[in-house]
Amino acid sequence: MTDSPSRVAVVTGAGRGIGAAVAARLADDGFAVALLDLDEAGVKQGAEAIVAKGGKAVGVALDVSDAEQVEAAVSRVADELGPPVVLINNAGITRDNLIFKMTEQDWDSVLGVHLKGSFLMTRAVQKYMTQEKYGRIVNLSSTSALGNRGQVNYSAAKAGMQGFTKTLAIELGKFNVTANAIAPGFIATDMTAATAERLGMSFEDFKAAAASQIPVQRVGTPDDIANLASFLVSEGAGFVSGQVIYVAGGPKD
Repeated sequence: MTDSPSRVAVVTGAGRGIGAAVAARLADDGFAVALLDLDEAGVKQGAEAIVAKGGKAVGVALDVSDAEQVEAAVSRVADELGPPVVLINNAGITRDNLIFKMTEQDWDSVLGVHLKGSFLMTRAVQKYMTQEKYGRIVNLSSTSALGNRGQVNYSAAKAGMQGFTKTLAIELGKFNVTANAIAPGFIATDMTAATAERLGMSFEDFKAAAASQIPVQRVGTPDDIANLASFLVSEGAGFVSGQVIYVAGGPKD
């Protein structure tokens, strides 16, 4: 274990995919982990798996875009596990469509989960970080922040996460709190599988087509993101802040 077990990490969108992988990795690193997601069954299963391996974890169901639910969830985490000093803002949804077909609800839903959700979670958790004079915030952006057809809402949200991250780094640095963003490329998850289905492709063909355009000739996995998150929340990353790191198997602009 590389970090004190007394430190508490909160991971949103932890019911599956990247969030679940990050939560499991942080538990392996010695953190007590709070798994948060709309999917109550998913986070409870993830928490139980961590506890079965000897770790400390709790699964909490919430909508990250609801301020009251966020405050209640973070208070519960603090009461049950201790003051949260690591926050992974990973919760996200897609509502893809070309702009002329995109509805206001498509727009509001995506920005509400990604941006409002990250704002509400960070506002709630930073109180504990500033009190403890220690904190690590990792926000999930995406290569879609650079533009991606059919994702004007998602692209705007993920670009917003980068500005959000850089401003947090400026505001919270004096409290020994760092903030960084991870921008994944193609990661094999249920979300990308749903995209393949929407496009009428098999997931295997979809992954093969993506891999052919990636310099390392493979698509990413949730563990690829978890590995970087593990570093960014570690003691060793204390002088890394305000950065956007693309995890995409090759360079991005």
